[in-house]
Amino acid sequence: MTRNVVVTGYGVISPIGADAASFRDCLANGRCGIASDTFSIEELSITLPGARVNNIDARIDALGPALKRADRVSQMAVLAADEAIAHAGLEFDDETSARTACIIGSGIGGQGSFDRSYYDMLKKERRPHPLTILRVIPNAPASHVSIRHGLRGPSFAIASACASATHSIGVCADIIRGGSADVGLAGASEAVLTYGALEAWSAMRILADETCRPFSKNRNGLSIGEGAGVLVLEEEDHAKARGATIIARLTGFGMNADGKDMINPSMEGAAACMKAALQNVRIDEPSAVYVNAHGTGTFLNDPTETKAIRETFGAGADDLIVSSTKSMHGHLLGAAGGIEAIASVMTLETGVVPPTINLDEPDPDCDLNYAPNEAVERRINIAVSNSFAFGGMNAAAVFEKP
Repeated sequence: MTRNVVVTGYGVISPIGADAASFRDCLANGRCGIASDTFSIEELSITLPGARVNNIDARIDALGPALKRADRVSQMAVLAADEAIAHAGLEFDDETSARTACIIGSGIGGQGSFDRSYYDMLKKERRPHPLTILRVIPNAPASHVSIRHGLRGPSFAIASACASATHSIGVCADIIRGGSADVGLAGASEAVLTYGALEAWSAMRILADETCRPFSKNRNGLSIGEGAGVLVLEEEDHAKARGATIIARLTGFGMNADGKDMINPSMEGAAACMKAALQNVRIDEPSAVYVNAHGTGTFLNDPTETKAIRETFGAGADDLIVSSTKSMHGHLLGAAGGIEAIASVMTLETGVVPPTINLDEPDPDCDLNYAPNEAVERRINIAVSNSFAFGGMNAAAVFEKP
């Protein structure tokens, strides 16, 4: 028996909206959450463009003592998961809890707790907090979500840099298709706007000096953001039996590795990944296809991804519409694919394609329709969400209208 996977809910914590409704509104209006900011730990500080999540402290306090002691990466994951569960109308009884998976990744884990523990040891000569290990482990977000809701199905983290969330979505879908769960929470969280992490990123010399400009000739790097995106995935008959609203169908997933380089992306690897995701998807109208690009705003990624999209869609590539929402919310690293998958699903729902803002100088090497600077109203039937990570790890998810 075929077990189809559908989306029945989602939750977002992002620099352009700390809930799904705000996120949707900001996407449609091309709002930018990237700004010059100072990230510090006591007397150590660094000033860079970044995309911070604001106005969630009261919501974190309301989560209770255990989560108040957790790292920010887990707190944001729980907030996003709580919204996704409420959006899906899920209620967990003993049977449902045992059949619900929780696959929530993170590229790095509890970076803020790492910073604090090393600062305390090296600058203040005192031992780390006794909960440091529980705060920093990459599976902490998945663990906190599963504990909070009493979930007893498969639960773990995937850490594959910027592909973590999309890998989590695809693997969770496979768990449901394989019969080990009927419901799954899938996505990722990231909280690396810390002094130590940003010094390390700055040393790579790939951070933008002002803002993120994907596909624009004058782009000069990426802007780091923080946040979490979690989807509720569900076996289709299970969703129908409980009267859930089916928002989208997850009809394709591809993943592979370049096998070439830690930093330089491979056009062939990215194209093969997208082709794998689309192998069982019928495309009648390329103009009704939206690609949420990885679109980092770096010199290497943008033309490479453009060529990979052309290789994947052939003559239909000129009819597609593509955008990089990283131009608004920044690069959420491991969590990027979570909120970008949600942006893709929202595009199916609303027919509003989010723009690539800050695209003010066309690049001859980036020659697709990137919805420059303003949202585009268009009927979209298929949405592809790309994630291409350091280490040559690629993942792509395909969503269709129900």
